[in-house]
Amino acid sequence: MKKSFPVEFADYAKLKAIDDEPTFAWWVPHVQRKRDSFIQKIKSKYWERTHKYGIRIPTSVKEAIKIDQENGDTMWQDAIKMEMKNNRIAFEGYNGDVSKLVGYKQITGHMVFDVKLGKNFRRKARYCADGHKTEAPAALTYSTVVARDSVRILLTIAALNDLDVQCADIQNAFLMAPNLEKCYMIAGPEFGDEEGKTFLIKQAHICGLKSSALAFCLNFVKTLEELGFYSSYADPDVWM
Repeated sequence: MKKSFPVEFADYAKLKAIDDEPTFAWWVPHVQRKRDSFIQKIKSKYWERTHKYGIRIPTSVKEAIKIDQENGDTMWQDAIKMEMKNNRIAFEGYNGDVSKLVGYKQITGHMVFDVKLGKNFRRKARYCADGHKTEAPAALTYSTVVARDSVRILLTIAALNDLDVQCADIQNAFLMAPNLEKCYMIAGPEFGDEEGKTFLIKQAHICGLKSSALAFCLNFVKTLEELGFYSSYADPDVWM
């Protein structure tokens, strides 16, 4: 477990208050320091990027609006509106006292901006929850993925039998699954006229929450089973 899932195992040891045991006393602080170091390097590298394909990349909603005003268009604002329209299903308005939200954790969110090369330099905005502000779950919450060897075998079978290989992409995949975490947030400028309102992240998952991948995986498995597919014994992520 230490070698396979060092960060998750260290967080689990900390959560269960066993990090002072001889087996973990030296190891947990070392892993967490190394994790923090990696995160800091990634963060600094991301914010150093200011342009992509010659197009200025904003780091916040306010900066995106400012760039649009300077360019005389609404490309970034249109991308934000499209993203929030797709995500709206995940949020449920709450007009009561937040102190009565027993078991709920307040979190924040942020926008990640990008430029798509193959779509006429289309501006892309992705709304992500700051899931690091919630408690670490008692169990691992990752979604399993198909093994590379399984993909090679399936492609070989398709080639030998002259079968077509088709690919598909699920837009806003996490929104397909019901939320497993109790979170609420105060709407920011990306919510437009609803800025400042309180929303529960209740109806669906959004990108950034710790259990989003697991929730989508469980929901996807249930859907495949209802359609009559079954998982293979050799690789559970190969469905037939």
